[in-house]
Amino acid sequence: MFFANPQVLWLLLVFPPALLAFFYWSWRKRQQLMTQFIQARLLPGLVSGLSPARQKLRLAGLVLAVICLVLAMARPQWGFAWEEVKHRGLDIVVAVDTSKSMLAQDVPPNRLQRAKLAALDLMQQAKSDRLGLVAFAGSAFLQCPLTIDDTAFRQSVSALDVNTIPQGGTALADAIETSLAAFKEGDNYKVLVLFTDGEDQDSGAEEAAKKAAEAGLRIFTIGIGTVDGELLPVTDAQGHTDFIRDEHDNVHKSHLNEDLLRRIAGATKGGFYLPLRGAKTIDTLYEKGLAPLPKSESEEKLVKRYHEQYHWPLAIALALLAAEMLWPERRRQRQTSASAIAPGRPVASGAAALLILLLVLPPRLDASPASALREYKQGQYEQALKDYEALLSHKADDPRLRFNAGAAAYRTKQFDQAIKQFDEALAGPDLKLQQQTYYNRGNTYYYQGEANQDPSKQKEAWEKSLKDFDSTLKLDPQDADAKYNYQFVKKKLEELKQQQQQQKNQQDKSGDKQNQDQQQQQQDKQNQDSKKDQDQNSSKENKSGQKKDSSQQQQSNQQKEEDRKQKEAADRAQQQKEKEQQDASQQKQPQDAGRESKDKPDEKEGGEAAAAYPAGQMTPQQARQLLDAQKNEDMMLPAKPPEKPVDRSKPIRDW
Repeated sequence: MFFANPQVLWLLLVFPPALLAFFYWSWRKRQQLMTQFIQARLLPGLVSGLSPARQKLRLAGLVLAVICLVLAMARPQWGFAWEEVKHRGLDIVVAVDTSKSMLAQDVPPNRLQRAKLAALDLMQQAKSDRLGLVAFAGSAFLQCPLTIDDTAFRQSVSALDVNTIPQGGTALADAIETSLAAFKEGDNYKVLVLFTDGEDQDSGAEEAAKKAAEAGLRIFTIGIGTVDGELLPVTDAQGHTDFIRDEHDNVHKSHLNEDLLRRIAGATKGGFYLPLRGAKTIDTLYEKGLAPLPKSESEEKLVKRYHEQYHWPLAIALALLAAEMLWPERRRQRQTSASAIAPGRPVASGAAALLILLLVLPPRLDASPASALREYKQGQYEQALKDYEALLSHKADDPRLRFNAGAAAYRTKQFDQAIKQFDEALAGPDLKLQQQTYYNRGNTYYYQGEANQDPSKQKEAWEKSLKDFDSTLKLDPQDADAKYNYQFVKKKLEELKQQQQQQKNQQDKSGDKQNQDQQQQQQDKQNQDSKKDQDQNSSKENKSGQKKDSSQQQQSNQQKEEDRKQKEAADRAQQQKEKEQQDASQQKQPQDAGRESKDKPDEKEGGEAAAAYPAGQMTPQQARQLLDAQKNEDMMLPAKPPEKPVDRSKPIRDW
């Protein structure tokens, strides 16, 4: 709640104390007069029916009635509605240089502060015009779209500093192109007011101005600083003051480049250059440059119309005045038989007071923003959400109602509903509301992901939460809670990624172990099958010995066939072995051949030593051969590739 005429509230310091002093003086004066004109023995009988308590209550009612009348004159307002209004005016984009060269103090207090004050002066002059704001340094950013809301423009200008654009430098071409993109199709008489010192470090400002002139943009440049220039002071984290230096560690002095600013303004039809000196620069700019331009009619859909609530204190004041008139000072006497015949007098008085209240007080609504907010503060989140949904059925385009409904849904853990309401609330033009909406939606995404058991969906929700906190910090870099939440969610997201990677590695290891177990089982099964075949063959031979006479001819034929097949297989194996040896001899290096000739005596020794060990036990020579084979299979880690050299040939400038 706020007051449209807050200066009227100063009357509360005058009228109520004056009334209390007057009533006290009149009571003392009346007591003195009664003692002068009435005898003391007659005075108790004359004032026996008067009630001092009733008199004091009537006087208190009069004082409260005066206070309520003053409050009604101050016009209290709460609640608002968005309305479409039509106005005639210009569309002006103000571009402010936020590079470090604007910290020069040749124009007190410094160039950036003077530019911000000049932009606010222009806002006072352009009362019916739409204003937009572009901040630029090494790049450009649309800080505030075109609007007639002076509060939004003032807040955007106040938030400007040298850290608004993280990229250092001064890119006038980007500022001109971003300002041109801020105008919509069909807008007439596009105007750009450029506040800068003209230290352009990127070429192409004049070409960008010429292209903008072809698109109908008119540029007015305002030079901030002096031609002689000034050093650029900076303060480190320990509070020590130094000056900005170039790539050769020389102190840099920033100068006003008036020639470039004249050329940029002259590239557009009707534009001109003005240095920011004295108190009449902005007046001259508006009178000679902006006021002569024809004004166009446009519609603005986002204008707040606050609801007047003066009738509430006014109704209370009227009720108190009516009660003061109808409430007697004398005590009510006990009714006797004579007075019982006319009991309608006090009833008529009460009926009259009730009739006045019914005529004055407005009807109460079932749901209102104030009642919903009161329920939210009392912890009745379900009822508050229902009230906000009922209000949204009549005012669906109110972003503040959307924001409050999302907060109530968040408290009831209806995260999907809360995210939906926050998405709708971001459509409003209020930057402060957008910053708070991003913050609340980031919290909602985090708790939504925390409640989800699926790691992939949890990761997706937390990534959205991290993005919303980043958007919050872009709108308000000084928000400590948003910084803490950003780091907290970032840490939780990294822990989740590490956990998923560890689970994946464990699954891979378990899969490899299962494959090894399966291979071992297959090998054991094959050994068992081969042993079983041998037993069957031996049994067959025993049986065939008994029937030797009957099947001798058949066995001889089979033996011949088997010998023929074995011979063919031996020939093929011998040919294949000779071919492999021939290929290996062609590929081996001299050091490999030497290694083979050196190992041959060891083979003989190994063969003799093997006879001294029982079957199934490995000899020392066999163990050494196994270790040598394992060493040959080892692979060296690849060397770390050389890092890409940093190009230091181009100087780095961030002023």
